[in-house]
Amino acid sequence: AVAIHRAPVADIAPLTLYRIVWLRVSVFVVEQEAAYAEIDGRDIEPDAELLWAADGDEVLATLRVLHEAGNTRIGRVATAAAARGRGIAADLMRAAVAHLDETAPDLPVLLDAQKHLADWYARFGFEISGPEFSEDEIPHVPMRRTAA
Repeated sequence: AVAIHRAPVADIAPLTLYRIVWLRVSVFVVEQEAAYAEIDGRDIEPDAELLWAADGDEVLATLRVLHEAGNTRIGRVATAAAARGRGIAADLMRAAVAHLDETAPDLPVLLDAQKHLADWYARFGFEISGPEFSEDEIPHVPMRRTAA
């Protein structure tokens, strides 16, 4: 059974954290060929949290929640290739949005979506909030979700 978890990095078991980072690297750096600083220091910010969906020890999907001045931010949304199309990432997004609606209801939630996924993020209340830009040669759009 797939379970959703949420914790700051310091509270995540080392092997689970390794699997989360491995998933992010395998999706963004290897599959999408984006050579970028995956380990960027933001995961260990005091109020940063990772969410992940796991079936036993296997991490199937993950995302990161950051708290910034005046907003929160969701990023590093990744799903293992073998787990795609099962609604796991959608369950993770719903969990993240529900948690932010509960803990930071007055703050907008921002994210930078790969452009081809903008409609997917729109399902969770996100709207394109600015012009398209390129990140690692992948078209992106900024998106914003106002408090519930």
